[in-house]
Amino acid sequence: MTAVPSTLPSRWAQLTQRLGGGANSAWFPYVLVAPLALILWGYVVQPMLATFVESVSEDGTANYAQFFTSSGVARTSLLTSLVISAASVLLCGIVGVAMAFLLKRFSFAGRRLIEAFILVPAALPPLIGAVSFQLLYSEIGILPRALQQLFGTAQPVLAFDGIAGVLVVHTFTMYPFFYLAASAALAGMDPSVEEAAYNLGAGRIRVWRTVLLPMLTPALVSASLLVFMTSLASYTAPLLFGVDQTMTMQIYINRTNGDLPMASTYAAVLGLVSIAFLLLMRWYEGRRSYLSQSKGISARRREIANPIGRWLAPVASVLATLVLLAPVATIALVAFSADGSWTTEVIPSAYTIENFVTILTEPRAFEPILNSLQMSLLATAACVVVGVLIAYAVRRLRFVGRSLLDIGVMIAWALPGTVVAINLISAYSTGNGFSFGQALIGTFWILPLAYFVRFLPLVFRASSASLALIDPSLEEAARNLGASWWRAFLNITVRLMLPGVIVGALLAFVHGVGEFVASVLIYTSSTVPISVAINNRMYSFEIGTAAAYGMLQVALIFVVMWFSGRLENGGRAASRRAEQWTN
Repeated sequence: MTAVPSTLPSRWAQLTQRLGGGANSAWFPYVLVAPLALILWGYVVQPMLATFVESVSEDGTANYAQFFTSSGVARTSLLTSLVISAASVLLCGIVGVAMAFLLKRFSFAGRRLIEAFILVPAALPPLIGAVSFQLLYSEIGILPRALQQLFGTAQPVLAFDGIAGVLVVHTFTMYPFFYLAASAALAGMDPSVEEAAYNLGAGRIRVWRTVLLPMLTPALVSASLLVFMTSLASYTAPLLFGVDQTMTMQIYINRTNGDLPMASTYAAVLGLVSIAFLLLMRWYEGRRSYLSQSKGISARRREIANPIGRWLAPVASVLATLVLLAPVATIALVAFSADGSWTTEVIPSAYTIENFVTILTEPRAFEPILNSLQMSLLATAACVVVGVLIAYAVRRLRFVGRSLLDIGVMIAWALPGTVVAINLISAYSTGNGFSFGQALIGTFWILPLAYFVRFLPLVFRASSASLALIDPSLEEAARNLGASWWRAFLNITVRLMLPGVIVGALLAFVHGVGEFVASVLIYTSSTVPISVAINNRMYSFEIGTAAAYGMLQVALIFVVMWFSGRLENGGRAASRRAEQWTN
């Protein structure tokens, strides 16, 4: 057998040499960026335009006129979505910042117990988080039924439903955004600034208003953006708690009713609102400088001086831990319940392992797991290739339109899952150049494409953050020693980026396995993913089997989180070794 005479990197090098000067040529960035820009145009921007065209295809702008001028469902849905998102930001901010301040500034019995489980909500897929709260706190939930039985009332006690239920789900599952951002900011904040303010006679409220909050502003803006965007895109919580008049629910309802132009109108408006809020938050964050000029050390935790507080702290820690673990424990409990055995009882009355046996042994029941793994792996592989190259182009190359490339990825991140699905339906119901002339709707490939569009920003951000820690002189030294751009890029840059890239890839893979919002609009009978299988089982009253699927998802996420933590630690060690080598 004869050897292959050339490889892709060598052919790429030959192409760039012909364009003039190889990687040192002024044309090189454009050769690298052109296919990346084409991918973002074809699968992010062009589908958005297709959705707008679809929304005006039948009656012109009549759908938009109806949306903004009538006082019916459309305006109510937009207002409800905005109110829920704003309330979610407020509640998550209160809980997350309070927990961060308590755990980072005070030392008390039980603190480490809470810290061990504080991020458990972040491990729950959106659908599983909403289902667990429905099984815990809704009218059919364990807690309201237990209180009903305890007090002998005719109706469940403290049952959450409607918007209140949605806000409870959002607060519990999204407060980690604020907790993580505020914790990092507090850990790096110089305590001498606070002490100086107190020494000058400022009270606690004034110190909070004039010192702490301004220094926390970048963290709070970042967390607010994440919570607002996630809440605005929320579909599972409104679905399970019966809030029909939200933007995401109306997109789904109009799509299932066959009114694609009106669904496209909702999607276009929701997409514009999401992008506008993203730009507003970025502008607000950048309009002032929040840098501290002090060189002090980080604050030490203070002991709780109040005797009652010291006694209440361990009790509150145990209660907080129980609250944090309750959703996962509920899913685990129900996963072993026999389908149909839980009707009016407080907890299921019959238990079995048949739910897991059925899922893992019956081909039809195992098919959703196989579908999710296959589609997530394909999407993740594409995210890694495209995300790493875009991160490199934005961080290391100089070319006209660099900010547009960054904005393209930002738009992909800003779009809710329902909007991504409608965009792809509008763009790929018929064949075009980006689908090689084939209609993708109704095929296997539409779901991996949706996952790619949704989770490309995760790999891009992780790769970009990792690349920011790598000294460019390492790659330049390899180039000066005669290595080609491809060899220096693969052997030096990519190797040093690898821990961050793998973390981003794992996040994209896990989110793909748990993705529901876009999947429910574009799946077919042969491409049912795990999340849709859970939803279908819930509606068939096969709650035990649905929870068993959920437990498998949660177990996978915990494994990935553990592995990601190990990789991050290894990546930091590798960066330190590289820095020592260069010095």
